[in-house]
Amino acid sequence: MGDRGAQRHLSRERALEIFYEASIKGRSVATVLNELTVRPDEYTVEVLTAAEAHQEEANSLISRYSIDWPLERIALVDRLVMTIAIGEMLMDDGPPIAVVLDEAVELAKVYSTDGSASFVNGVLAACAAHLE
Repeated sequence: MGDRGAQRHLSRERALEIFYEASIKGRSVATVLNELTVRPDEYTVEVLTAAEAHQEEANSLISRYSIDWPLERIALVDRLVMTIAIGEMLMDDGPPIAVVLDEAVELAKVYSTDGSASFVNGVLAACAAHLE
């Protein structure tokens, strides 16, 4: 992974942290961002903006492709990881789908349960195929 890839990985981690905080507190991402003493890097903000802008579509896609798993039963971290990934897939000049999927799986491995990585990968692969 090059410097840019490593930086974007850190940006996605920070985006997940902020998105999680917003979800737990029942606040908008913009509110949480405005309350931070140090504003995150630009790519973190772009990812969060895309995730929030496409949250309804992401929820719809996740519900559609997470067979036998209602949205409210999916672990919050898994939902947020997938929402961030779908937001990135829908960005005008976002990274390649393969990169988005790989990064989402890595986030699920680190921040969620043992089975989350394969679950996130399966749901997002179906979502990506639908979006292409």
